[in-house]
This record gives sequence, structure tokens and C-alpha cells, in this order.
Amino acid sequence: MLLYHGSNLQIEKPLLLPPNHPTYFGTGFYTTNDYKQAADFANMTVKLRGNIAIVNIYEFNENEIEEYSILQFKAPNADWLHFVVNNRKSKPIEGNFDLIIGPLADDDAYKTIIAFENGIYNEQETLKQLQAGKLYDQYVFKNQSIMDKLIFKGAKNV
Repeated sequence: MLLYHGSNLQIEKPLLLPPNHPTYFGTGFYTTNDYKQAADFANMTVKLRGNIAIVNIYEFNENEIEEYSILQFKAPNADWLHFVVNNRKSKPIEGNFDLIIGPLADDDAYKTIIAFENGIYNEQETLKQLQAGKLYDQYVFKNQSIMDKLIFKGAKNV
């Protein structure tokens, strides 16, 4: 499968860097299987940091990761919501995962999650709102060993 990482840099060899803000799935190298989502993120990154918008392209063989600990969320459910909120609040997470796969919130979903954090929506209403939106899959690589499974195939300016 192909995975994409939007950035303002070409990244042939991903490294695990600490985030400069709380993220949905914690520290890791974030990729998506949706090219447009990666391009949108690259353009957003350029607005914040300058340079040019680049989508890095990687090949990833899901059949070569049996020895790794993987957490997968198939949909934005209650477990996903609380996992995301805890990561955003930098709360310790149970489990030591190498790869986390699950929905990535777009801008509308991000606003919904903030409304939940602020008590505007309860869990049920939040999940209802999230189900109605468009969510993309994200693959977050949590350590260098599994990041080494990403094979750089090129980069495109967007």
C-alpha cells in the first residue's frame, strides 16, 4: 500500500521527533492513505513554517509487521474518542504500541472534539457528529524500527 506524509520538507528517512503540540495519537510519524489529505496538511505546514508544500510517498507492506504491537480503530467510536482526547491532553496512555491506525479528524471533526473537551457535546452527540463527517485513515509509526518498514518512493510538490 502507498502512504503519504505532507510536509514542507522531503523526508526520505523518517525520524521520530517530539511533536510541538499535542497530537491525536501521540508522538509518532504520521502518514495517511489519502493523497489529498497529505497535500492539504503540506499546504497548512507551509503556511506555518514556510518553504514549499511536499507530499512524501512511501510504500508500506502490511504483511511484514506481525511482530509489532498494533492498535487499530476501525471507526470513531468511544474508545477512539477517549484515546484522542487523552493524547491531546498529554495524559499517559496504556499500552506500548508500534503502530496506531485509525480515523484522522478533519477541521470539522477537530471542532467537534474540542466541543466535547469543553463539555458542549456529550460522548453520544460527539460520536454522532463524527460519524456524519469525512474522516481519513492515518497510520502513526511510533518507533524507528517500524518506521524503517516505510520505503521512500518519491516526493511531489503540491
